Amino acid sequence: MNDPDKRLRKHLDRLLSGEGAHVSFDKAVADLSPEKRGAKLKGEPHTPWRVVEHMRIAQWDILEFSRNHKHESPEWPTGYWPDGDAPPDEAAWDRTVRQFKHDLAEMRKLIADPAQDLFKPFAYGEGQDLCREALTLADHNAYHLGQLILLRRALGAWKE
Repeated sequence: MNDPDKRLRKHLDRLLSGEGAHVSFDKAVADLSPEKRGAKLKGEPHTPWRVVEHMRIAQWDILEFSRNHKHESPEWPTGYWPDGDAPPDEAAWDRTVRQFKHDLAEMRKLIADPAQDLFKPFAYGEGQDLCREALTLADHNAYHLGQLILLRRALGAWKE
């Protein structure tokens, strides 16, 4: 594959999928018991729930910004974090995980679409382009996946 555009799209997809140098989202959230999802450690500002829900909100914002010029981002920082430390109901965790996976798949489709110019600045925003947004998303997800793993380790809820 000598086409640089195709190669870059493949690299971005791999990075977003979690097949790179960090744990995948699926592995990071797997088998976390309901009682640990809202568990807060002394001295730590976030619970696993807050981290996962923040990841979902931020990823949704980046995706929508990348494909919808009318999108309005939540207010920073309050709009990017859930109100409580624990999921509000039994099904909230599963909804968040499902939505995160859906939005990630949508971003991967956007990146894979050769009709999308990776480097053309959006007609809105401040010069952002699709490549930058994909890299920002991958960076943000990797950061918070590491945070989630550390929380799980400290809670005794992580198996290597």
